[in-house]
Amino acid sequence: MSELLDNVFWHALSGAHARLAVGTSDVRRYADGYTPLIAFADTAVPNFAALVPYCRPDERFYCADWSGAAPADWRIELEATMQRMVWSGAMPDDDAWPEAVPLDASHAAAAFELAALTRPGPFGPRTIELGEYFGVFDGERLVAMAGERIQAGRYREISGVCTHPEQQGRGLARRLMLKLIRRELARGELPILHVMSGNAGARGLYERMGFRSYRETPVRVIARN
Repeated sequence: MSELLDNVFWHALSGAHARLAVGTSDVRRYADGYTPLIAFADTAVPNFAALVPYCRPDERFYCADWSGAAPADWRIELEATMQRMVWSGAMPDDDAWPEAVPLDASHAAAAFELAALTRPGPFGPRTIELGEYFGVFDGERLVAMAGERIQAGRYREISGVCTHPEQQGRGLARRLMLKLIRRELARGELPILHVMSGNAGARGLYERMGFRSYRETPVRVIARN
């Protein structure tokens, strides 16, 4: 368990999502458009030099599990911590919920617009291609969504969870998450998620749903000068 979870983004980028990534045996990133995430094979000695051919100056990336000093030609723009949580609950009840619409490439612009408004974390124009996504619409407008991002072994991350401010309080995102959790468990996968350590409300909700904290880990936004 710990071997994969301690550096879960690396195992995703070098494993199940290797076809969607670029990089070397030391560092990998998602290809343009998917999501601005990078990961190092060795978080204690990250090889920034190997990343240079695969990024543009001032291109911003999210990077987790690494807390050392940045090289002189890189900068840390934001720094925080987040909780890595693993599902420990029972199988959620079946909820057909016809209002939950599977999202595909035709919904990419709407998903990107909702993510830009609500800021659930790093999100690119092609993020919804990384796994299953479900959304709720109010007329033609996407007002809530949740989906899957990284996969490492049997661990499958729930991500992109957000609700339009005008629709909050209806439990839409929670129902979408439970739908995904049920589907993942049925496939033999184990749901995980990440939540900022300072977001006590979201963390409490996830704990009540059935998630438990595995570890707190650093998360940074970095860019090359």
